[in-house]
Amino acid sequence: MDTQQTHADASANVPLSAVALVCTLSPSPAESSSQLLAEQTMKSLAEHGVTGKVIRVVDHDVKPGVKTDMGDGDAWPEIRDSVLDADILLISTPIWLGHPSSVAQKVMERLNAEMSETDDEGRPLVFGKVAALCVVGNEDGAHKVSADVFQGLNDIGFSLAPQAVTYWVGEAMQGSDYRDLDSTPKATAAATATLAANASHLARRLKAAPYPAT
Repeated sequence: MDTQQTHADASANVPLSAVALVCTLSPSPAESSSQLLAEQTMKSLAEHGVTGKVIRVVDHDVKPGVKTDMGDGDAWPEIRDSVLDADILLISTPIWLGHPSSVAQKVMERLNAEMSETDDEGRPLVFGKVAALCVVGNEDGAHKVSADVFQGLNDIGFSLAPQAVTYWVGEAMQGSDYRDLDSTPKATAAATATLAANASHLARRLKAAPYPAT
């Protein structure tokens, strides 16, 4: 057996952790389609040995800015610790006016600070961490939203697995919500399963073989 195969076998059952940042505009305890899809995705990740937690960002006083700590009661440092402790970051956002929510944009702006936070070898602290995305809405724009968020996450230093997005988009100009469906559509369930399988696979491989320093 070659060395590459040995490393792959050894990492196959390595436990992983994930954190889901739900970027709904609705504070708890309001129902949220973004929260529901994030929870379903975390459940799917659990089937691959991934444990973690879901954080509804709007429930916390996250200050606007592009620093790791904006001071004066900023809740981001605690959320940031959860991101840095996790192997997988899941962002879940609704579509508003064809774009990610303002909460998702705030999260991306706060994550931007990680571009200058490096380890002893000069690598961003999020190198080796995998990112994935959930998108919900009753208007077109899921691909636009994933393109925007994925580009930002990649710039920051996260790795993206193939097909690392799951989404549901209802009929345009209608008032249906994902949380009101009687059951999960097969296409969304399949996308969620693929996201979980690919994200956990990549996270384990990166844990076993970190990116080299440059």
